[in-house]
Amino acid sequence: MSASENLPVVSTLAEVARLVDRQQGLYVRWSQGPGADLAEASSTDDLTGVAMPGLSASPLDIESWWADRPVELWVARRLYDYAHLPHDKGPGVRPWVLRGREAGRGPDNEPLVTDAEPLCWIADEVIDAAKKEVARQEREWGTLRRGGR
Repeated sequence: MSASENLPVVSTLAEVARLVDRQQGLYVRWSQGPGADLAEASSTDDLTGVAMPGLSASPLDIESWWADRPVELWVARRLYDYAHLPHDKGPGVRPWVLRGREAGRGPDNEPLVTDAEPLCWIADEVIDAAKKEVARQEREWGTLRRGGR
């Protein structure tokens, strides 16, 4: 059994929010998992095929402009942004949380993370809950138009 198969699974937005509340420097990565990623520890730019100096990931740290809004809503917003990737990238792609060091930026200005320490998988039901939470905000926030969703 690989190390990635032994990772705990968070199954609620509240669990992810507690992680984000407790520590900084966390990222979510959408891929086939640490077992597939950590051998190379490098992402590839899909357009050019260029290897990048780290794993492409999305930061989970709460920005100061978020102010006193709920952490769960922040997490929902961050997960919602890339929830299309399993559809776009194919079978086996799922989100997992890691701690690491930012080594640069990718072509979409995403952090490229090195020294990745896998922490947990994020269950599908968390992504479903994130989508529902963002949809509930539409009247207040407006519409986020994302292709293919």
